[in-house]
Amino acid sequence: MNLRFVEAFYWVASLKSVSRAAEKLYLTQSAMSSRIATLEDELGVLLLDRAGKQFKLTGAGTRFLSYAEKLLELQREVKAEMGSGQAMAVSMRIGAIESVLHSWLIPWLEKLRADHPGLELELTVETTPILVDQIQRGTLDLVFAVLPASSEGVRNQALPTMEMAFVGNPDLHKKRNYRLRELADMELLTFQKGSQPHVTLLDLFRSHQMEPKRVHAISSISAMVQLVQGGFGVALLPRAAVERLTGFARLKPLTCDEKLQSLPIHASYRTDPSSKTVEMVVQSAIAFASGGKSHQKGARKSHKGKPLPSKKSMT
Repeated sequence: MNLRFVEAFYWVASLKSVSRAAEKLYLTQSAMSSRIATLEDELGVLLLDRAGKQFKLTGAGTRFLSYAEKLLELQREVKAEMGSGQAMAVSMRIGAIESVLHSWLIPWLEKLRADHPGLELELTVETTPILVDQIQRGTLDLVFAVLPASSEGVRNQALPTMEMAFVGNPDLHKKRNYRLRELADMELLTFQKGSQPHVTLLDLFRSHQMEPKRVHAISSISAMVQLVQGGFGVALLPRAAVERLTGFARLKPLTCDEKLQSLPIHASYRTDPSSKTVEMVVQSAIAFASGGKSHQKGARKSHKGKPLPSKKSMT
């Protein structure tokens, strides 16, 4: 039995789509369909119910799915046991929100590459709803987002939360401490409407019976930083991102008399019975993010003097 065909069936069943499974395995849809058909011929049963418009496994397909997972797990164990000790090739499709990108993601990827020189990376920076949809559809292997994904075959792990801070222009915001009412009278910048930072910012003021003068929804940290530098207003950003960005931007964290809600971060990833690569990468990310302060100092120093990133991606 060709295990490549077993793997094809496993991902078709897991992602409930021939086309999405083909995309994951870098195959054409016709090649994927051919592998499934060949496997069905070998087993002498139909694995996919092709009668209706909705994806559905046959009874035999449902039974074979558990065998397919066991076969792929056994293949992984054999490779690990009989391997030559060569460096592991790591191919990952990773997605992240901007808050993670501008805090610990890049130095972590640098460490991951150092630990695994064979790293082949596809990186997507998007909003949480888009990232969650992509991990559920199987177009990404691992995402770092505010919300966990909820889908069969997807696991979630909470990462350390990100402390938030107001940040202003040091030439304009000279006070050491600011009261919430003072901040309410300023032009405020935060992420897009409906995002966790945007919602919690409004809730913070409303819980104190205040209505901020104006809240601007900006989808890019780079844009917010440049607006703050230009004197446009005060931004609400992850403190770790602010500390890293101060290597090439003049920013001043503003102390507020009210505690700000931290930004939750979750790692969501799809399990793969044929490889432990994703689990290894997730644990590496958790360990790195948990030791964030020392990593951020080193990263800030190494990036000092570089131009401000201009990528317009959403958080």
